[in-house]
Amino acid sequence: MNKEYASASAALEGLLFDGMTIASGGFGLCGIPELLIEAIKNAGTKDLTIASNNAGVDGFGLGVLLATRQVKKMISSYVGENAEFMRQYLSGELELEFTPQGTLAERLRAGGAGIPGFYTKTGVGTVIAEGKEHKDFNGQTYILERGIVADLSIVKAWKADPSGNLVFRKTARNFNPPAATAGKICVAEVEEIVPLGSLDPDLIHLPGIYVHRLITGPHEKRIENRTTRKKETL
Repeated sequence: MNKEYASASAALEGLLFDGMTIASGGFGLCGIPELLIEAIKNAGTKDLTIASNNAGVDGFGLGVLLATRQVKKMISSYVGENAEFMRQYLSGELELEFTPQGTLAERLRAGGAGIPGFYTKTGVGTVIAEGKEHKDFNGQTYILERGIVADLSIVKAWKADPSGNLVFRKTARNFNPPAATAGKICVAEVEEIVPLGSLDPDLIHLPGIYVHRLITGPHEKRIENRTTRKKETL
């Protein structure tokens, strides 16, 4: 089954609606589905809840959806590097569900595995634990975290075959695999689609059964925050 679509907008056709929940892969600006994010912006879909490690930077990545006020709530673990994110949150314009990175990864994985919730020690005794069920196991206190099931997953991979088997490159294999499994529908953007059978089965990071639609296209590889030292004079 060939899952390739001609463009990001075509791949998202019929999937977007106001108030939906989206799981987005990536870490900072590494492995983010920028073409799909741009297509969501152009579609004007609003009141979004987005589960992602962070929200990119101002003007790039998920930051473009914040700029257009299409995001109602973020489920994230890091809010740095994005001034608009911080401004909207501190002014009460944006809901934010702080989630530790490991907990966020497990919530996505659990949702994809059909696990409704799990107990973890992470966050006990902090604001993260407020309003959550507490339970003791072997003398230790844990809090209940719920799995995330999204209406749509958008992810970024390096290579795919027409069946949607994905290979991620280096650290782009971050939140993308668990985010992909957490969505009822998964759309992946990749740098290259290779012939069916050309991928080594042992090197496939995400089986195509989780991927419903594919696109390819140009990608911009940015550095989130470039810091350099001034050249010393002799």
